Amino acid sequence: MPQAPDPLLEVSSLTVRYPTARNLLGQPTAHINACDSVSLRLNQGETLGIVGESGSGKTTLGRAVLRLIEPDAGSVKFEGTDILTTSQGALRPLRRRMQIIFQDPAACLNPRMRIADIVAEPLRIHNAVKTKAEAHKIATDLLQRCGMPADAAARHPHQFSGGQRQRIAIARALALKPSLIVCDEPTSALDVSVQAQIINLLQDLQDELNLAYLFISHDMAVVSHICHRIAVMKQGKIVETGPADDIVNNPRHPYTQQLLAAVPRMRREAQAANA
Repeated sequence: MPQAPDPLLEVSSLTVRYPTARNLLGQPTAHINACDSVSLRLNQGETLGIVGESGSGKTTLGRAVLRLIEPDAGSVKFEGTDILTTSQGALRPLRRRMQIIFQDPAACLNPRMRIADIVAEPLRIHNAVKTKAEAHKIATDLLQRCGMPADAAARHPHQFSGGQRQRIAIARALALKPSLIVCDEPTSALDVSVQAQIINLLQDLQDELNLAYLFISHDMAVVSHICHRIAVMKQGKIVETGPADDIVNNPRHPYTQQLLAAVPRMRREAQAANA
C-alpha cells in the first residue's frame, strides 16, 4: 500500500495567549487562549475551512500559522520545516511560499500606488525579478488571470469596486507562486453575487496552480461550498473536523449544529431531508 504523502502544513498543539490583566509592572497576571492546543493538517491542492463565530480564534490561528504573530506553544511545520523554531533569516525564503488574503482589500492596498506596482511589490521585496519591466509584465499577467480589465494596471485602488479590489489582492498573493494561501474572510465584505465570483476564481486558481487554502470564515454556506474539509472552531478549540459533506449533512457537535441552523438555506434543506 503506497504511503500517504506528507502534509504541506502540519499544526500541532498550537497555543496563542492574550493577556487580560497586568500587574503594576506590566506583567500579565491573567490571559485567555485565543488558540488552545489547535492541531490540523493541510495537503497540497486542498482547501481546509476554519469556521466559527467572531472571537472564536480563527484569524489568530491563520496569522499564527504564518508567524505574523508569535505563538506561545506548539509547532507549525510547513513543507517539513517547523517555522516557529526557524530564524527570521531562514524563514524569509519560506515566506515566498506562504501568502495571505485579508478580509478588507481596501485596507491592505496602498491608495497612492498604481495597481501594477501593488501586485509587483512582493517581487521587489523578495528580489524575485531583475528589472522593473519584468515585474510589470508579471503583474499585468496576474491581473488578467484574476479577471481584471487590461487598463487596471495603471489605475489606483479607489477606482475599483470591492470585488475588483479583492481580485487585485488575490493577484498580489499569487505573485511569488505560493503553495499555501491563508484566506482570512476574503468574501465577507462583499455582496452575495460578488462572493460567488471570488469563490469561483479561487477554485479555478486552485485547480490551475494546485494551491492549498486555509479558508477562514464565519459563513458555513461559503465554507461548505469551497472546502474539501472543515474544522469547526469555538473559543480557541477545534470542536469538530471532517470532510465538508460529513460536517454539513451529519454534524455531531452541538455548536456545529447551531452554525448550520443559522444558515436559512441549509436549515430548509435539512428540514426537507428529514421530512
